Amino acid sequence: MSTPAPSTAARGTPSLRWSLVVPVKVLAKAKTRMSAAAGPHREALALAVAADTVAAALRCDRVRDVIVVTDDPLPAAELAALGARIVPDVPDAGLNPALVHGAGRGRELSPDAGVGALSADLPALRPDELARVLDAAGNAPESFVPDAAGIGTTLYTARPGVPFSPAFGGDSRTAHRARGAREILLPGTDSVRRDVDTPEDLRAALALGTGPRTAEIASRLPSLA
Repeated sequence: MSTPAPSTAARGTPSLRWSLVVPVKVLAKAKTRMSAAAGPHREALALAVAADTVAAALRCDRVRDVIVVTDDPLPAAELAALGARIVPDVPDAGLNPALVHGAGRGRELSPDAGVGALSADLPALRPDELARVLDAAGNAPESFVPDAAGIGTTLYTARPGVPFSPAFGGDSRTAHRARGAREILLPGTDSVRRDVDTPEDLRAALALGTGPRTAEIASRLPSLA
């Protein structure tokens, strides 16, 4: 059973800082399920969603670094300008190896920080909600946040010194549970769970309130008017 973990801040102890790894696909292959709705704006939408996600994570006071793993020079340049550190996908062996590679860079930069893998598809992300989730994650060796559909995962974390073993892809909620990671379900943290893969997801994110880049691109999409 999932139970909310107490905040380290609430217990009066210093909050753990985190290095978050955000995987960003080559834009030509991103948001394919949005093709019909987004049309010629699909790649711009994928970049906007990633940029709003990274910008929100960088504003979270629990986050020390955001490490973007990507082989696409366009998001690399835009996200670096926001303050993210860019790491190429050297393993080139799929999502989880890319995340492990990025987490290794995070641990080199900040050995005393926790490491986490954050979805690039969270355009409504709120820094304060992310901070609450990360405080809860600090109370378990490994933790994860399920997506809004209850099937996937939007955030996976490992404390300092704990092996970083993400299991993204398919029913990753079940996979992370099976590996013993603690599930975090806190009230009032919908923005951390609201990933965007479909037009319906985007409508739900817009209802929560997305970042400005996603909102601007969405305003160009007749199907969402």
